[in-house]
Amino acid sequence: MMNSSRPPHPGTVNSVPENGNGTTLCGEVTRIVYENSDGSYAVLRLTGDDGKEHTVRGPLGGVVAGQHLELTGAWERHAEFGRQFKASCYKVTLPATAAGLKRFLGSGAIPGIGKKSAELIVDYFGDQTLIVLDRYSKRLQEVPLIGPKKAEAIIRGWRESAARRDGYIFLQGLGITPAYCAKLFKRYGEAAPEVVRQNPYRLAEEVDGIGFLKADEIARALGIAPDSPDRMTAAAVYVMNTLIGNGNVCAPETELERRAAELTRQTPETVRDGLGRALERRLLRRLDGMIYTPLLARAETELPELVAALATVKQFSGTRLRPVPGARPITLNEQQRRAVEQLTAAPLSIITGGPGVGKTTVIGEIVRRARGAGVSIALAAPTGRAAKRLSESTGMTAKTLHRLLMFDPATGKFGCDRSSPLNCELLIVDEVSMLDLLLAQALFRAIKPGTSVILVGDADQLPSVGAGTVFADFLSSGWFAVTELTEIFRQAAGSRIIVNAHRVNSGLLPEKQPPESGLGDFYWIAQDDPERALELIEILVAERIPCRFGFDPVDDIQVLTPMNRGSCGMQSINERLAARLNGGDKPAFTFGGQRFKVGDKIMQTANNYDKNVFNGDLGRIQKIDTPKKTFLVLFDETHLVEYKFEEADQLSCAYAVTVHKSQGCEFPVVVLPLLTQHYMMLQRNLLYTAMTRAKKLLILIGSARAVRLAVENTRMEPRFSLLNDRMRLLREKYLSIQQH
Repeated sequence: MMNSSRPPHPGTVNSVPENGNGTTLCGEVTRIVYENSDGSYAVLRLTGDDGKEHTVRGPLGGVVAGQHLELTGAWERHAEFGRQFKASCYKVTLPATAAGLKRFLGSGAIPGIGKKSAELIVDYFGDQTLIVLDRYSKRLQEVPLIGPKKAEAIIRGWRESAARRDGYIFLQGLGITPAYCAKLFKRYGEAAPEVVRQNPYRLAEEVDGIGFLKADEIARALGIAPDSPDRMTAAAVYVMNTLIGNGNVCAPETELERRAAELTRQTPETVRDGLGRALERRLLRRLDGMIYTPLLARAETELPELVAALATVKQFSGTRLRPVPGARPITLNEQQRRAVEQLTAAPLSIITGGPGVGKTTVIGEIVRRARGAGVSIALAAPTGRAAKRLSESTGMTAKTLHRLLMFDPATGKFGCDRSSPLNCELLIVDEVSMLDLLLAQALFRAIKPGTSVILVGDADQLPSVGAGTVFADFLSSGWFAVTELTEIFRQAAGSRIIVNAHRVNSGLLPEKQPPESGLGDFYWIAQDDPERALELIEILVAERIPCRFGFDPVDDIQVLTPMNRGSCGMQSINERLAARLNGGDKPAFTFGGQRFKVGDKIMQTANNYDKNVFNGDLGRIQKIDTPKKTFLVLFDETHLVEYKFEEADQLSCAYAVTVHKSQGCEFPVVVLPLLTQHYMMLQRNLLYTAMTRAKKLLILIGSARAVRLAVENTRMEPRFSLLNDRMRLLREKYLSIQQH
């Protein structure tokens, strides 16, 4: 199958209603001109039954040369490529001519038959070839040069391909794309069509990328009743997972039922029956009046016990830490000194505070004392970029939490746990505001009693992307010795970024840079028109910042935006900047609706331990090999990683990323649009988090009204969780026992 790195773009077309919409075109595929990586779009040349050659485009993934197709669609006139047939759907019919049969059988679509075998078979049986293959397949042994073993392999391949071809036609008729057809056959084998017929909602549980909504579409196409028990069960699980995706650990039963009823447009009684089935099948769990997934129920009940076990030990490594004799003393203020000394008083401690208050200095002093005392140290952070920053500030190797805990992607389990704990006496974890419930459970399972644990983070930043409010719950639990650093150091006080971040956190508007002060590190450009703001972003990133400040537009400048969509959302900004900063005709491919091109800046959006790349890592695409469907990405200017096209769902274009995706990262320059268009996301902690991502230069583009809305909005969407209650209750129980 031929692939081109550049698809013939649909461009400008004019409908040519020669035969009206819903026209049928039949013919034989002579050549595949282009097929995109996920099989959702193809362009091909087809010789019609009228003997003329036509260009056909549409959702034709999986079609091969030599196949005879019956296509439904409409004729169009393309401005550049002329008259084309735009197909909306198709079905495969078998070729009728000898030449067509040879091309079809020799295309590689039938296991066991190559070009030479195809010619031998068709030359021998002629126009009876298909009848022989279907009904009299043993006669293949009559063909010269084809022995019994070869004949048996051809018969098996023909039967398998026939079943799969019919299965593809059936599944695509239900609106399932060729790419997902392939996933279904990979997951269920030849039983895929029957699995879908029996219960399409099963796909939502078992196949990545097919959620409840897609399964619901398939079910409607199959005529499954809207109030079917399978649909109600799947809806309850989907609503619960949606709530978890929004950061909740659990949900009140009435809330889950209300949302499921809205989703399915069914009565509360019908929905309640579906929830009951989900509970019976242990897809969900009822605990203390709330609904959980079994995984999160176990995590929320176990984590308080794990914390309590570590917090109540009498002997711990921190008691051995003392100032290093003869070493040059580090100047600490009273708050910092208290944070360091907490280690000798409690096994679990938290150091929190905003930018410029000396958290890094405290960590450095703790590491120095631990080394002096011969205490073994482990350093970690939730993301790769945060771990790298911790390494740079301490001079010691820091790891991501997943790597520290030896996560195995093949099994989905951690190598370090209660039976095989971490081999360290002092554990320091940075950027703990990003810690979600499941990762916290895995971490505390792996810490052996007697280990001193220091959690470091900024309590005012956005909460974790994953479920829970773990850092906030730890702070108020009573199990940790907490030190809050608030004093801004003199050197940091000279940064308008840091000063304005603290102003925002205190409920005040940022101060604009005085014009007489020369080059500063913070600028606020008043603008609220989305299109004009988009133009400004392009000019600033591509021209003004590089010319005036000397920063590289791709490597040094990062646009952060509150939202994915909209004129000033991540997608629009990425399209604009990719065209400006990485133009020209370079190799490219499209996957999942996203276009990737050599030279593009990309971000890894999921941890991949096999490739040694992690969520938040930034890189550049170096090479695209279209025939092999692979591409190379260079991370941190040293780490070259190969991906298959289908692995591109782990990556996103990253000239602009959302503020949530920037957690744990720092960039030399941040450009931040904050418009009233972003109304739904205008919150103080989002603005504060975005501002604290900038190290050397921050440019805020937005109206005073939008910024004021963000600064004044401290209302956070509540997250359902009982972790705080469980930790407090356990603490009270422990104190009561101690008193008696």
